[in-house]
Amino acid sequence: MRYRLAFIAGLALGYVLGTKAGRERYEQLRSSARQVAQNPAVRNTAETAAQQGRQFAGKAYHAVSEKVGDHVPDAVAERVRSLRAHGNGSSADDWGTSNT
Repeated sequence: MRYRLAFIAGLALGYVLGTKAGRERYEQLRSSARQVAQNPAVRNTAETAAQQGRQFAGKAYHAVSEKVGDHVPDAVAERVRSLRAHGNGSSADDWGTSNT
């Protein structure tokens, strides 16, 4: 039932945003979202979360690789290496967040 309500709410929101009056509201929402995204506190929090995620992924990789030994696929190992390289001084990672 909860999913049906969410679906109906999504349809209603799409209808409102699709109408002419809804377009003006959409532009207001878009402007507000852009202002929030450019807020330094929000940006710092997002960047900190991304950095912590990379650190957690590295720790998880090491924990798993210790248990499975050399059975970690090369693609996974290469991805972890590339994430580490991005995290050690590069200004942005694959997702567009900086490492400040």
